[in-house]
Amino acid sequence: MTPKKPLNVIIACGGTGGHLFPGIAVAQQLRLLGHRPILLISRKEVDADASRKYGDLEFHSVPAIAKPPLLSLRTPGFFWKLLTTYLSCKRIIRQAGADVVVGMGGFTSLPPVKAGRALGLRTYVHDSNAMPGKSNRMTARWCTQVLLGMGEAAPYFPGSDCVVVGTPVRRELLQLPSPAEARQKLSLPAEGPVILVVGGSQGAKNLNSMLIEAAGADAGVHYLVIAGKSDYERVNGLAGGAPNITVMGFCSDMPAAYAAADGVIARSGASTLTELSLIGKATLLIPFPFAADDHQTHNARVFSNAGAAILYQQSELTTEKVHDFVHNTVMQPDKRTAMEEAMRRLSRPDAAEAIARVISGE
Repeated sequence: MTPKKPLNVIIACGGTGGHLFPGIAVAQQLRLLGHRPILLISRKEVDADASRKYGDLEFHSVPAIAKPPLLSLRTPGFFWKLLTTYLSCKRIIRQAGADVVVGMGGFTSLPPVKAGRALGLRTYVHDSNAMPGKSNRMTARWCTQVLLGMGEAAPYFPGSDCVVVGTPVRRELLQLPSPAEARQKLSLPAEGPVILVVGGSQGAKNLNSMLIEAAGADAGVHYLVIAGKSDYERVNGLAGGAPNITVMGFCSDMPAAYAAADGVIARSGASTLTELSLIGKATLLIPFPFAADDHQTHNARVFSNAGAAILYQQSELTTEKVHDFVHNTVMQPDKRTAMEEAMRRLSRPDAAEAIARVISGE
């Protein structure tokens, strides 16, 4: 359907995959509706990689950086970057003739949202987590509405008009390849159980070590460990060429990785949980213990309380608990099916469409 008035929409979404990929999903949906999305990203490598992969979308980088501790020597530089990012965003918003500004959360959202409000535009911020970040709670002051991935976050935005829309996922995750095709693509065994291990973009080192140890003592199960680029060499060395362990630094084909797996062991960032609920995978969640405000534990509890996942803190995780999840949940058809169905009940496959409707003023 072609909109009556195509909109120019600024989407601030860089910094981490958890903000970037939902922003890309919203941009893809807006383009389908005839709007023009303009994505603002940081100068981090994850953002540069995405801008190359999604070459059909329009990207602009801004000098935003994450806020350091208040007494850090980096604090003066942060405030200077904040000011220059704000001024840069104002310039981009004017040049684009923007009608709406949407922040997908995190440190790249506040300057463009504040700039958009200063220019009299409709402004929004999206928060994916059950426990919103401080940056988003501050950004909400300048927002027309706050868009939420989980209803549990609403009490943290008193006085704001909140709408629960879910968290969008990239379009390529909406149609997975068959398990057989996926395993062939990734050179995984055609038969037998496969467990996908996803450590996330930060804090995966300890988790990677624990899972390699567990995999080494579980020869009948194949483990696909996405270790992260910075930890690949170390983790691959720990694996020692074991035939039941495949280590990747980065996976450019996550639809195939998900499709190939019978179960997943992962951190509990909101974007990862959104993807897992959409595809419906039995999951063991290990929150990153140093996440801001322990928000990953809050996310994981939403899923574990619904029977959609098993939750262990990193300090609680043992080889025995990993094997118990694999052999007594994933490899038990009734238990695995029940967990997969509970996962799907938490999904919001229409999240990108819901956000696009709000942005379009429908």
